[in-house]
Amino acid sequence: NWVADMLRALSITLFALLPLAACGPIPVDQAERACVETANLALRPRGTVGVGIGSGGQVAGNLDVTVSTDFITGRDPSAVFDSCVKSRSGQFPTRPLTDQPGWIG
Repeated sequence: NWVADMLRALSITLFALLPLAACGPIPVDQAERACVETANLALRPRGTVGVGIGSGGQVAGNLDVTVSTDFITGRDPSAVFDSCVKSRSGQFPTRPLTDQPGWIG
């Protein structure tokens, strides 16, 4: 039945395109909130250190460091922020990085 074949092909095509819908632009305010963290990491690395004693008296520790390539290459955090917002939303930020909540500058 050619109608069933066409419907099956159409549903497969729509299903295959579904992941691309998630790649579309997001609202500029959401992009700004997400991109502040990217700008913070361009300013300086972030890390945590933990030390504890386990139940058997064993000392345990962990170290977690996040370093962005933007920090390593010395990119300006404001430029990183602007570029990030533009790429995620398709629009320029509504406020500069220094006026964004969460900016640790």
